[in-house]
Amino acid sequence: MPTTVTTSGTPVSAPWEELVTSALLGTDRRPLRPEGDVTAGPAALLDRAAVHTVRRRAALRPAAGAVPPVPAPVDPRPPVPAAARRRLAQLLADRSAPPAGGRRGSAPDLTELIPQWLASAGAHGYRAPAELLPALLDAARARTDLRPHVLAFAGPRGRWLAGLNPEWRFALRAGARGAQRPDTADPEAVRRLWDEGLFAERVALLGAVREREPEAARALLTTTWSTERAEDRLMFLDSLRSGLSASDEAFLEEALADRSRNVRATAAELLSALPDSALARRMADRATSCVNPDRTGGAVSVAVEAPHECDAAMQRDGVVPVPPSGRGERSWWLGQLVEATPLGIWRERFGGRTAQELVALPVADGWAAELHAAWCRAAVRQRDADWARALLGAPSTPPANGPGTVSLAERSQLLATLPSSERALWVAGFIAAHGLSEAFQLLGVCSVPWDGPLGRSVVDALDIARDAGSYPWSFSGVMGLAERCLNPAEADRLAVLTTTPDEPEGASPGAGGYWSEAFQRLVSTLRLRAAMDAELAPGHE
Repeated sequence: MPTTVTTSGTPVSAPWEELVTSALLGTDRRPLRPEGDVTAGPAALLDRAAVHTVRRRAALRPAAGAVPPVPAPVDPRPPVPAAARRRLAQLLADRSAPPAGGRRGSAPDLTELIPQWLASAGAHGYRAPAELLPALLDAARARTDLRPHVLAFAGPRGRWLAGLNPEWRFALRAGARGAQRPDTADPEAVRRLWDEGLFAERVALLGAVREREPEAARALLTTTWSTERAEDRLMFLDSLRSGLSASDEAFLEEALADRSRNVRATAAELLSALPDSALARRMADRATSCVNPDRTGGAVSVAVEAPHECDAAMQRDGVVPVPPSGRGERSWWLGQLVEATPLGIWRERFGGRTAQELVALPVADGWAAELHAAWCRAAVRQRDADWARALLGAPSTPPANGPGTVSLAERSQLLATLPSSERALWVAGFIAAHGLSEAFQLLGVCSVPWDGPLGRSVVDALDIARDAGSYPWSFSGVMGLAERCLNPAEADRLAVLTTTPDEPEGASPGAGGYWSEAFQRLVSTLRLRAAMDAELAPGHE
C-alpha cells in the first residue's frame, strides 16, 4: 500500500479496515500502530481516516451530472402578508406536535384552524409561501379534508413540487378543484389534455369547459365516451350537473342504456331533474297512476296504490328493482317513481293546491311516511325551495309530528335548498324549541360564520346546558362547531361564561369546572380567529 504523508510530514499508511476496526472498538482496545513520531491515539485515528477519505475520493471516476428539474412555474398571485405567513408556520408546526393528555384544555386547537386559515387566504387570492409548500403538502397527505384548500392555495408551484416527491403524488391525482386547468379557449390544448391528461386533469378540464361552453363540454365527452372505464364515465357524467339543460337530454337518454348500473342511475337522476324531459314525463305517468286525489265523503285526501311489478321499462328509467333489506318491494318502487316525478305535476293533479296544502292532506292506508319521504327527495333533487319549506314545517314543531320526514339527514338536505339566511333562522328556531341534542346535522349545512340569531341560539342553548349541570362533553360536537363557525366578534360577549358556575343540586360532580374550561377555549379560539382574519387583510404587515 502506498504511503501517504500528512501536512505535518507524518506518514499515514494504516489500511482502511484497520482504521474502521479501531474506530468501532476504540483506540484503547485496538490501538493503532505508531507511525513516526505521531501518538497512536484518537486524534491520530481521525487524522489518518481523513487522509484515507481524500485518497479514496480522488480515485473515483467522475459520473454524469443529474439533469436539473424544469424550473417551477411562476405564480402571479400576491404574497401572503408576513404576519399571516408566520401564523401559518405556527399552525403547521403544531400539526406535528405529539398530543398530550388533556392537550386541548382551555387553549385553542391550532390544528383545527388550518382549514379556516387556508379558506381565508384563498378568498384573498394569495399564493402559498414557497418555504411552506413541503409542510402544506405533508399536511394534505395526512388529512384528505385539507387537500382541496391546500392544492388551490399551493397553486402551480405546489403541483410542480408534488411531481418531485412520490409521497405527494396525490396532488397530481386530485379532483377538479386542485387540478391545473388549461386555457379552454385554445381548442388544440383542450384536445391534447383530454386525450393525454391524467384522469384528475381530464375531470378538471371537462368542468372548466362546461362552465364556459356547456355544449362544447358534452361534445368533448362524446368523443371518447364509449372507450372510457365505467368508473370514469360516472365521474364525467356527474360533471353535467353544472349547467344541466334540455340540450343534454339526448345524451343522457343514450346513457340510460349504459352497461354500468351506476351510470344508468345517474343519467336517470339527471333526466328527472329536467321537468320537461321524456323520462320525467314517463315517471310522472307511472306515479300519477299510483297517487291520486280521493274525494270520497267530500273532503280531499290522497289515495295510494303502489306498483305491483317493476318491469324492464321502469328499470331502464333508473328504478332499482331489488329493495334494501327491510324494505317492501312495492313501497320501494313507489318511492322511486314519486322521487323522479316533477313536483309541479302534483299541483296540477290536486286542483292547483300549493305544496303546503298538498303536504297537509291526509294520506290513506298508512302511506304518508313513504309518500312524504319521496317528496323530500324530489324537493332536494329538483332544488325546490317551496316544497322544502312545506316539508320542513315550522321549526317549533316536534320532528315526529312534522309534515315531512323525521330523518335529520333528510331535513338537512331540505334546508340546503333554502337561502342561507332563511336556513339559519329555521335552525335557530329549531334549537330554541328543541335544544341542541338533535341539531348537530342541521348546523352542518348553515353558512359560516353563523348569522347573529343562529349564533345566539347556540350559545343560549349551551348556557342552559351549563346551568343544568350536565357534562360539557355531551355537547362536544356542537362546541367544536361553535369554535369554527361562530362569528369571532362574539368573543367579548361570551367572556362572562368562562367563570366557574355554582353547581346546582343534582349536577354532575365537577361539571362547572369543565364548562368553564370549554368556554375559555371557545373564547380563545374566537379571538385567535379574529387575529388570523386581521393578519390576512391586504396591507397588513
